[in-house]
Amino acid sequence: MLSTPVPEPELRPGWAGEPKWDGFRAAVSVDAGRVLLRSRRGTEMGPAFPEIVSGAVQLPEATAMDGELVVWDAAGRLAFERLQNRLARRGADTVRASEEWPAHFVAFDLLKLSGTVTTGWPYWRRRAALESVFAARRLFAPWPLCPSTTDPDTVREWLSWASVGMEGVVFKRLTDAYKPSVRGWHKYKVRETSEAIVAGITGSLTQPRTLLLGRYDAEGRLQYVGRTQPSHERQAQRSSACSRRDGAGIPGRAGRSPPGGAAGSNWTSRWWSPGWWWKSASMSPVMPPAGGAILHAGTVPAPTSPPPTFPS
Repeated sequence: MLSTPVPEPELRPGWAGEPKWDGFRAAVSVDAGRVLLRSRRGTEMGPAFPEIVSGAVQLPEATAMDGELVVWDAAGRLAFERLQNRLARRGADTVRASEEWPAHFVAFDLLKLSGTVTTGWPYWRRRAALESVFAARRLFAPWPLCPSTTDPDTVREWLSWASVGMEGVVFKRLTDAYKPSVRGWHKYKVRETSEAIVAGITGSLTQPRTLLLGRYDAEGRLQYVGRTQPSHERQAQRSSACSRRDGAGIPGRAGRSPPGGAAGSNWTSRWWSPGWWWKSASMSPVMPPAGGAILHAGTVPAPTSPPPTFPS
């Protein structure tokens, strides 16, 4: 099943809430000893996550679960950039990555149990069966069980977990069956905003596709912090008009534009990695305070984890 965004995190009577994880949506199944780990779009991900495949020995035969693949860092925060990096690994490198940054499958729904298809069951019954599987099999890593609650106070507590990478809350009606591809769930995403300087673009000045964002550090140096999602045509036209208002060039500490490719610079292409750009960044240019050095800014979620370092 899929979810529809809602503006308020209201847990209504007859609904349950679950934390929304910052990871990859996936389904895992075990049939006749064969383990399949697939993305929501059907991509086979087992080769990239051997620890999940080998861990499936803990699961009952002819069983399938829906959930989220996640990676935690040493500080206990969700590390989406590490998870994304895992998909690019192959061969022996995949094994090393699984040992250094092990993935976990956070299970939140039960699609089949010991050969019985459970998608027609109401949520409350699927949830009870899922909990019984975890209890009876005494499942351990890589199989965390996603919390579920009907208590509004617990939901409010989950909404304070953004600092460790939680994205928000998903709401599910207790009596609903599981309907693939149907948007029967609701999701509320926590958004923390911060102003950032638009220091570069992809695309053209007349039709910018994404905005490359930066912020000044304590020493007055402009540091890259992320980029926006690809813009729609109307947003691109509005951003183009804003960027041309005062001409080109965002001054750095010495009044120069950020370097475009100098060795050792945080603005070189090695920092423009898909491993940590903010997926939910919106493209909403705003005008800076009068007299400020900022030409225009974009509203983006505050970072939930620091950028990774890459070898030169």
